[in-house]
Amino acid sequence: MTQNRPWTPYLLILPSVAFLALLFIVPLVQTLWLAVSSDGSPSLDNMQRMVADINFTNSLRNTFLLTLAVVPVQIAIALAMGTMVSKVGTGRETILWIWTIPLGISDLAAGLVWLSILQNTGYFNTILFSLGLIERQTGWLSYQTPVALFFAIAVAEIWRGTAIVMVIIVAGLNQVPKEFKEAAEIFGAGPWTRFRKITLPLIRPALQSALILRTVLAFEVFAVVYALGGRNFPVLVGEAYNWQNQNQNYGVAAAYAVLIMIISLSATLIYLKALKVDPERLP
Repeated sequence: MTQNRPWTPYLLILPSVAFLALLFIVPLVQTLWLAVSSDGSPSLDNMQRMVADINFTNSLRNTFLLTLAVVPVQIAIALAMGTMVSKVGTGRETILWIWTIPLGISDLAAGLVWLSILQNTGYFNTILFSLGLIERQTGWLSYQTPVALFFAIAVAEIWRGTAIVMVIIVAGLNQVPKEFKEAAEIFGAGPWTRFRKITLPLIRPALQSALILRTVLAFEVFAVVYALGGRNFPVLVGEAYNWQNQNQNYGVAAAYAVLIMIISLSATLIYLKALKVDPERLP
């Protein structure tokens, strides 16, 4: 008879706990301490310098505006793409593979791709000039065209990040029982009614996960912005990078990192409250 070992589960999770502590908890504690200390003693100097930074307000505003512009569009496009691909029979895997190609491209590479399209001598200007729509090269990514720069970054982020949202939503759509849709169709429910009353409630866990993941990643956007706009479009992560890399001030950089973490955790809590998932109603 096998002897009962109550400590066995704890022994099995010990490597994961040690890994988490070593690579996450310890750096997190060090970052928090850097943000709220100065010369080895508790201090709010780094927080005050961060708030007094000339680019702080702009970076905070740009980050929120970009998140508000990108995430809803990505969710809408991913829902449309997921619904379309769920109705495809032959060639479904090929379509999914093509649509998920941006997932294999790094953030910086995606930014450089769109830079080659939108810069003064890029493909976009070349096409517009060949069609006679512009008389000379137009700068879309300079500080003199902030609206065009914002939309360029938003489009690049939507192109780059929609695929991961689509993958999550497709996984959720695959869990929706076909019997529910067939029953609703028999009772005369239209496509929009079936989508709103059946599909959306049943994929709420997938939507919740997609919103949390994509919003957190949107608050951490950096490489695409840096490639397209540089310092002309400050964002929170970009300012953290500049304070650490250029100013060699790790305390203020840590303060920016803590602020980003607080914003991300707050957004996560809002989504968890707004999109409550009832396990008993899951398919």
